Amino acid sequence: MPKYVIVHEWFDGYAGSERCVESFNNLYPDADVFAIANYLSEEELNQVLKGKIPRTSFIQNVPFSKRIFRSLLPLFPYAIEQFDLSPYDIIISSTHAVAKGVLNNSNQLHIAYCHTPMRYAWDLYFQYMKEAKLEKGIKAFFVKYFLHKIRIWDVISSNRVDHFIANSKYVAQRIKKVYRRDADVIYPPVDVNKFPLCEKKENYYLTASRLVSYKKVDIIVKAFSKMKDKKLIIIGDGPEMNSLKSISTSNIEFLGYQSGSVLADMMQRAKAFVFAANEDFGITVVEALSCGTPVIALGYGGTAETVIHGVNGIHFSEQNEISIQKAIIEFEKTSDKFDPKIISQTAQQFSRSRFEKEIDEYVKSKYDDFLKRT
Repeated sequence: MPKYVIVHEWFDGYAGSERCVESFNNLYPDADVFAIANYLSEEELNQVLKGKIPRTSFIQNVPFSKRIFRSLLPLFPYAIEQFDLSPYDIIISSTHAVAKGVLNNSNQLHIAYCHTPMRYAWDLYFQYMKEAKLEKGIKAFFVKYFLHKIRIWDVISSNRVDHFIANSKYVAQRIKKVYRRDADVIYPPVDVNKFPLCEKKENYYLTASRLVSYKKVDIIVKAFSKMKDKKLIIIGDGPEMNSLKSISTSNIEFLGYQSGSVLADMMQRAKAFVFAANEDFGITVVEALSCGTPVIALGYGGTAETVIHGVNGIHFSEQNEISIQKAIIEFEKTSDKFDPKIISQTAQQFSRSRFEKEIDEYVKSKYDDFLKRT
């Protein structure tokens, strides 16, 4: 039997990438797990890794690392290369930054599940620098220099991967652009069973995400601020909270962070779910669909692959409030044509059981081919 190892970027919450690692661990319960750092609670570790403790890098021991570890990005390539994975036959990396860069040899098969190439080093580079106020000055110079060096390492380290799996066709295109590598597509796991169908809808719109700039919650707020007869509920917390409240009107309600059960309940009863981010996939969108709730979302990026215009939602073409307003007006004119049962069915193809079956078959197939060549 081959010996497996799972490599993850870092553990500091339970988001989409951690859900994938959870499934990798379900499939390969004897696999060791490596990560640059681990800040999960015991309860979270039980959920993701069934109580396993990841082996971590020196980043874990840096003073105040939990608070500052993201600012240590220039050290991450060095940190990931210090893991000795020589005892393992199959390496499965869960990567959106540096995990794919682990060192390996010709006797090992490395499959990288890529959530996205490093966005802040590539296609969000200029937006990141602008929002961080790092367009000029001595600090900006050093940050730009380090990101330049990381881009070089990022491309070089992509050659250490035998097979890339992308979490959407959109990400596969970005992998091709950045790394000049083909990627197979296996959509990430969504726990659709936790978001059951509800056919009775109430008169409010819902959005839910971290309140950070690239999620574009501000344009949703601006759109509803000009449509005061329509109620919008916002679930989530983050650094944009105060600025969003400052531009909102009385028809917009902020609930802050809510548990998964509250989120599911609100999704089930919403008239529609509104989502403005250009996502690599968009798990939250599929959770809403699973509830039988139509989604109003961008017609490009990951949501173009999950939201089918006129079947389970409405697309809008521009990331601005006018485009969202037009989409909402179009939705309200045709809302009686959306069948919650059909909408929920479109989400079932993204289930966790489907993901684990496809990953297991993929890894076995690639390992069989690998053995034939060695």
